[in-house]
Amino acid sequence: MVKYQESEEMYLETILLLKQKCANVHAINIAEELGYSKPSVSRGMGLLIQKGYITIGSGGEIQFTEAGKQKAEGIYERHTVITKLLEKTGASREIAEENACRIEHVITPELFEILKEYLKNG
Repeated sequence: MVKYQESEEMYLETILLLKQKCANVHAINIAEELGYSKPSVSRGMGLLIQKGYITIGSGGEIQFTEAGKQKAEGIYERHTVITKLLEKTGASREIAEENACRIEHVITPELFEILKEYLKNG
């Protein structure tokens, strides 16, 4: 279950970041960004559709549902807050990014709120 959740979150975050660069995101863009095979990404997109996070237009463009956009933005917020916090402790940007990617999938909402507040006030 955790592995699927990580993949789901990675796909959502990747879609969000790609949409910041280009309005029309397709499965091939995600495959190229993540280095995944097209069939793997297609399976992942199917699961995101089933969960109600995305829709795919007639031209293959991926669109967030409201729930999908909120979830993706929450994932990205966790990533950026954790990265900033790790950098504040002295970690390089590269180490902070790499570890934030790992931590963001397992941190509890309660601890995340504590860390976010600490970073805001610290």
